Amino acid sequence: MQVAALTEFGGPEVLRLIEVETPQAGAGQVRVRLRAAGVQPYDCAVRAGWTPPGVSPGFPRIPGNEFAGVVDQIGAGVTGVEVGAEVLGFGQLGCYAEHLVVPADQITGKPESMPWTVAGGFTAGAQTAHIALQALGVGAGDLLLVHGAAGAVGTVAVQLARLWGATVIGTAREENHDYLRGLGAIPVAYGDGLRERVLELAPDGVSAALDGAGGDALRVSLELVPDRQRILTLVEHGQAEPLGIRVTPALRSAERLAELVELHRRGQLRIHVRETFPLNRAADAHREVETGHGRGKVVITID
Repeated sequence: MQVAALTEFGGPEVLRLIEVETPQAGAGQVRVRLRAAGVQPYDCAVRAGWTPPGVSPGFPRIPGNEFAGVVDQIGAGVTGVEVGAEVLGFGQLGCYAEHLVVPADQITGKPESMPWTVAGGFTAGAQTAHIALQALGVGAGDLLLVHGAAGAVGTVAVQLARLWGATVIGTAREENHDYLRGLGAIPVAYGDGLRERVLELAPDGVSAALDGAGGDALRVSLELVPDRQRILTLVEHGQAEPLGIRVTPALRSAERLAELVELHRRGQLRIHVRETFPLNRAADAHREVETGHGRGKVVITID
């Protein structure tokens, strides 16, 4: 099968189309013929040299940890899944490929109404936002500050928080402010004076913060949120313990994913795909993600 993989660490240019042996589903596993895969900063970190916990070192290394496609092989002991089922799911690596083998408990059904590009880029942002907001205890009456609110995680976090009864202030570049208003957030511009702009909207501060930007945005969160256990950073992981703030716990599950997929099916959760790239342009997909400024998702399509 064809994959977009790296045989050395480096910039986007190290991602190349190569052929590897097609995997076979073992006991408790399914094989999926992929149609789309989301692209994340996580993938860029893998390409640059980071090895996720539990992953064996070595090359070739195939990035990608969210996907959508059609089940084409079922391993021994798997029940409740049929060949031909349209699914989306998650893993650690391996999604920039024509086929992927994953445990059967890491997939859920794709509704007919969900486009392949949306399904391929749905899992990571949706589950991360859901897990993070639950960790922060966000609910009715909260005033939540979301940094990087126009990004993949931020887009879902804004919508979920609003569904759960919170008011949301979202930081983003000004060209994304109308987008945030459409999601139900009150937009605020990045840059110098951010703290003062937030205080104009929330004179008593905010009750919780989800940090998808780091740096000055995290500093502002520390100044505005009274309880540091109600601050969660998606990016400044090394600062979390010394500052007494949270990071996202590893709680992804097919059950959680199915709940979020159902919200999308009902029209209560929408995902914006800003750009798609074919598998042979995975390097360009990484370049786009690493601009750090786009709204929504970048997705690789696989014919």
